[in-house]
Amino acid sequence: MSSLTSAVGAVVTDPAGRVLLCQQSQGHRLWGLPGGKIRPGESPVQAAIRDIREETGMETDIVDLVGIYQLTGDTCGEGLPDVLMHVFRGRCGAGEATVNAPGRIRRLSWHDPIDLPAPMTATTRAAIEDAVAARSGVLRVVQRNAEPELPEAIAAVV
Repeated sequence: MSSLTSAVGAVVTDPAGRVLLCQQSQGHRLWGLPGGKIRPGESPVQAAIRDIREETGMETDIVDLVGIYQLTGDTCGEGLPDVLMHVFRGRCGAGEATVNAPGRIRRLSWHDPIDLPAPMTATTRAAIEDAVAARSGVLRVVQRNAEPELPEAIAAVV
């Protein structure tokens, strides 16, 4: 039996319908939704609001639950815990999106949902697809993507 980690994310949109994405500053520099782990004693909604504020400096209005996604699989290495991710639909509130957590987030940017950057986490891709289709309350198992090339390795080859 594998361990399970609980996390949150949010598909945050601006008035133009673009989605806010964060690029990780470590590892494979995957693009993902703003969010993170749920702390002890914290509800998923509280965790989403806190993590969005910590990572982007923005206040966000949580609208509803897009879905709960169970990220599983060993394509990135064995022993990784499954992640149960609560993904919310949010609208940007007060504040301008700026990188507030440079140790975790390399950059933030707004993207048209039909023109998304790569590489992206499997959960992010599934959640954006569900959010754009106006689905709510989705329950989905998502398989981890195989590890992409490390950015440093690609830069060294070029």
